[in-house]
Amino acid sequence: MIWLWVVLGVFITYLMTSFMFLINPHLLHEKKKHPFKCKHISHRGGAGENLENTMSAFRHAASQGTEMFEIDVQLTADSQVVISHDNHLQRLTGEDCYISDLNYNDLPLLLHTLTVTFNPNETTTCSNNDRKIPLLQNLFDEFPTMPINIDVKTHNENLVNEVLQLVEKYNRKNLIAMGSVNDKTAKLLHRKEKNVPYFFSVKQAILLVVSFYFGILPFLSIKEHFFEIPFIRTFLRHPNIPMFFKVILYICDWLLRSPTLYKHLQKRGIQVFIWVINKEDDFKYCFEYLKVDGIMTDYPTRLSKYLDSMKSGYKTISPQ
Repeated sequence: MIWLWVVLGVFITYLMTSFMFLINPHLLHEKKKHPFKCKHISHRGGAGENLENTMSAFRHAASQGTEMFEIDVQLTADSQVVISHDNHLQRLTGEDCYISDLNYNDLPLLLHTLTVTFNPNETTTCSNNDRKIPLLQNLFDEFPTMPINIDVKTHNENLVNEVLQLVEKYNRKNLIAMGSVNDKTAKLLHRKEKNVPYFFSVKQAILLVVSFYFGILPFLSIKEHFFEIPFIRTFLRHPNIPMFFKVILYICDWLLRSPTLYKHLQKRGIQVFIWVINKEDDFKYCFEYLKVDGIMTDYPTRLSKYLDSMKSGYKTISPQ
């Protein structure tokens, strides 16, 4: 029976130590420093108010006071880094072709009207004939001081090299959050450039959440600077989701909605961004209850109005 008491004592000591470092991470880890903080992030430039990832979208978002652009990048056949979520252009242009197979000057124009991916009942229509897929360097040229969240969408070493060269050329190492949902691509980025702030890949984000629930997280060093997670309720609102997937999503939602986790990361200097939020009630929930640092939205005007109302004061809400 003595060994049971020993095991219990060790377990309780572990829990108490883990909790102490969870609340006071500065005792083990130096806090990361950031040259910028962002509450207002325009997803694909604000895909609900202009055609996604166009220069018009970015200009409009900037005019509405956005503090960061969220973009995805692809590589053309002639090694030009372009801003596009999809490599296959059927959804965006109606053409059955791939960015990676075409030279930049041969890329088709975007469709005149696009469905808003995270708000499928709504569409965005081009109002000024700006339907060209832009170059990353166009964005760097026009917005030299705007922080940009860059998701390297395709696992391609040439794409990684070209993006890093542009980041170096435009002196933007302190003005980006970069990474890839693909862990293989994320590791390639880390290997080639260690002095850029990165966000977690999907795999690393899952491992972080698991380590949090097992009490290991307070003891682990973290190289990433941004924890970017989906707002699961956005997906749950989509019609015709099979019950099995709904159950999985509800479990994921429960695991990810942890202000305690977010607070620990924030104390370590890791900013928490959540995507994609398009409703005012969700803005409130994420800022007031979850206490996230920033929200990615398709509607920059809507989020700006909400943030303005925050300055005027509003009622707090309880967990949902």
